[in-house]
Amino acid sequence: MSKEPTLVIMAAGMGSRFGGLKQIEPVDSQGHIIIDFSLFDAYRAGFRKVVFIIKKEIEEDFRLCIGNRMEKWFDVQYVFQDTADLPAGYTVPEGRTKPWGTGHAILSARDVVDGPFAAINADDFYGPTAFSTIYDFLATNKDEDVYAMVGYRMRNTVTENGSVARGICEVENGVLKSITECTKIFKDGADAKFTEDGETFTHVPGETIVSMNLWGFTGKMMDELWNRFPAFLDENLPVNPLKCEYFLPFVVNEQIAENLSSVRVLPCEEVWYGVTYKEDLASVKNAIQAMKDQGIYTKELWK
Repeated sequence: MSKEPTLVIMAAGMGSRFGGLKQIEPVDSQGHIIIDFSLFDAYRAGFRKVVFIIKKEIEEDFRLCIGNRMEKWFDVQYVFQDTADLPAGYTVPEGRTKPWGTGHAILSARDVVDGPFAAINADDFYGPTAFSTIYDFLATNKDEDVYAMVGYRMRNTVTENGSVARGICEVENGVLKSITECTKIFKDGADAKFTEDGETFTHVPGETIVSMNLWGFTGKMMDELWNRFPAFLDENLPVNPLKCEYFLPFVVNEQIAENLSSVRVLPCEEVWYGVTYKEDLASVKNAIQAMKDQGIYTKELWK
């Protein structure tokens, strides 16, 4: 596995919260948005090929806002997440508009990614060491059956302004045992708490490792995603045709349970930033300014 690692960025939902890419608020006075920092950090870490997973209808905006600028630094590819991209014999249920989830998003890139790759969300701020950690893993890993996940501390990934969704990880001796998706997690002092029903809450210690969807995979993962997709559709289409989603962690969990792959957890003490809520924007701007003041980022990226 001597191929250079590729960075795959899930950006199909980008701008949907804001009513379009042009409405995405910059997070510094130079007009950068969060994905600019991820790309800058990824370049510094060693990535030279990037694949953007987008929706066809935002292609023009995306190239203008982000893609064209990056072609100076990266080999840039675009792929489109299309709800109709299904295995032979399957069709989109009538009335379904929702995309099929993160596992399906990654599958959109199967024709342009043929070696080790990192996967990230477009609208999360991961921090410089997260990218150097995952790049170093991908560049040195020789075992097709070993993946990696950058694990964040729960206390570093919650917001004051509402609930967040995170994958809570069970880790043993640096290896991922399982990952549980929790969709309503709230900050609770230095810790957190989550609820399924809105009434009963479960305490989560602040140092608990969570997934922020920063993964390092070998080429094997594409095959696993594609091969397992029909079984997912068979199980879920009859019960939830309009909303079921094929999530990356589900497929990771299955491989762990079947002893087909193992996932090394690479701990990261970075603080996550994201604009889940409009009120988050001020704290993101302040944090980025502080990092510029410390010299972690130059005032003008790429200069």
